[in-house]
Amino acid sequence: MPRPATLPVIDWKAIFDSGLGYQAWLDAAESGDQRDKIEAQRLALNLDKPVAAYLAALPRPVHVVAIAEDWCGDVVRHAPVLERMAEAGPALKVRYISREQHPHVFVRFLTNGGEAIPKFIFLSERFVECGSWGPMPERCKELIARGKACGDVAAARKKVSGLYELDSTRREVVEELLHLVEVAVSPEP
Repeated sequence: MPRPATLPVIDWKAIFDSGLGYQAWLDAAESGDQRDKIEAQRLALNLDKPVAAYLAALPRPVHVVAIAEDWCGDVVRHAPVLERMAEAGPALKVRYISREQHPHVFVRFLTNGGEAIPKFIFLSERFVECGSWGPMPERCKELIARGKACGDVAAARKKVSGLYELDSTRREVVEELLHLVEVAVSPEP
């Protein structure tokens, strides 16, 4: 049996270094309205005290490459969560890139074969890939997949909107992102 193609190794440090910090990314937004929505979401979000304390005490850096563009509704919802987490934990370092900036990276993070953002790639202090998240919580991704399977994506999107309404504090997103932080700082397997 032939061996599968081997993908080129990604220089994650170079990708991370090419990205923008949150404020520079926000300043470069294509839409002022979307930029304002993102910032309003960030300002309205408060992390639970135990989560903030955990992030403040991270034992070593965690790097996150965020593939995000301001036009996307899921970016508006979820990039502010990641930014609030980074504000709480100075060792959580985030850089934003666009899909077009590094297409060879983005193509590795398709969702069910389709382009969907945001994608947050979690890297250890040595820039080793430890996991990824996006474009939405797992429960929501499953609903969209079920909608595609049965031919009713509109109904699935309506259910996802309902879940977003029920989780206005983004607790589910925080939990999933926190899990990836924990993996990236693991002292042992």
